[in-house]
Amino acid sequence: MTSPLDPGKVVGVFEEAGFGPFTGVPCSFLGPVISCLQNEIPDRYLISANEGEAVAVAAGAWLAGRRPVVILQNSGLGNAVNPLTSLCHTLRIPVLLLVTWRGEPGTFDEPQHQLMGSITRELLTSMEIRNELLPDRAEDLAERLRAADEHMRETGLPFAFVVPKGAIGPYEEKNSGTHESAGAAEALGGDGGPGPSTAGRLMSRAEAIGHVMREVGEHALVVATTGKTARELERYWDRPQNLYVVGSMGCASSVALGVALHAPSRQLVVLDGDGAALMRLEAMATIGRLAPPNLLHVLFDNEAYESTGGQPTGSGGIDFTEIAAACGYCSATEVTGEQGLMAALAAQLSHVGPSLIRVRVRACSDPRLGRPTLPPPASAARFGAAVTA
Repeated sequence: MTSPLDPGKVVGVFEEAGFGPFTGVPCSFLGPVISCLQNEIPDRYLISANEGEAVAVAAGAWLAGRRPVVILQNSGLGNAVNPLTSLCHTLRIPVLLLVTWRGEPGTFDEPQHQLMGSITRELLTSMEIRNELLPDRAEDLAERLRAADEHMRETGLPFAFVVPKGAIGPYEEKNSGTHESAGAAEALGGDGGPGPSTAGRLMSRAEAIGHVMREVGEHALVVATTGKTARELERYWDRPQNLYVVGSMGCASSVALGVALHAPSRQLVVLDGDGAALMRLEAMATIGRLAPPNLLHVLFDNEAYESTGGQPTGSGGIDFTEIAAACGYCSATEVTGEQGLMAALAAQLSHVGPSLIRVRVRACSDPRLGRPTLPPPASAARFGAAVTA
């Protein structure tokens, strides 16, 4: 069996061939490469909110004389189709893609990756994007990278390396021997469960979810974003009135909006994340414009894509409350602790109109946290029945 590629060597091969900058949205399959970029050449990696944005930014970099690389999970190809087909193809802008292969046929993966996994390479080919598997040796990667470069120069079209699970090995920082900093290690302390937080520290997301669920009551309809938010909600607070949105990152708030508009007598609560909110920020504009009186938007912000390895989302310098207010939310507030969250919930639930609570939380979760056990179709059917009951 071939050993995984060293992420430092992968970055080195691209650098030596003159490629960069890198931009994109994390996937755990390429998490070690992103960690290497952020630790060793941070000025060469740009965090994007979604894959379509990453492709467009890369197109601009190419127009400025660079040779950019876009990093994305194959599930994000849906977000990238428009700029790949109507921007890069139309203007003949050859960006290089590193596309991970979640849901590869013959491998076990989560339900939301099965369809995209089965059509990933076919979809790339349909967009006239030549693609091949990432080579499993650094020497072969250098050779295939030269061939990819030649193809892009000749055709003006993008080229994609498809990255299977396990193709990239773990990354170790040169100085510390680990990717996790001392501060991050402290923030990740504990099992991330719903128990009380230590005084002076941010709550865990699981603890914050518990406060929300106790306050909104048993009849509220709750829509949870993909990743560990949905997994923690199911683990500790499963009930028919919950919908676990697996996949479709960033869409939970829009799903909740659709329900709120057509079930006006029910309280709707969406449990969102910073990375998800940034990926589909336009949802806040539509929520504010339509102003459903029964929608509470709770945004847990740990400044990280925790599910893919803790890469930063870039949310630290963003004021979600000001964005919500500008979009037309009736109220918006930010909290950092239990008392603030409880006070905000009491106040926001009494408002008529969409409200937002940004909750600063630690980037931590129980390492034993499993995937949702309820099959997604059953979750949707159960929730639908609860909405109309």
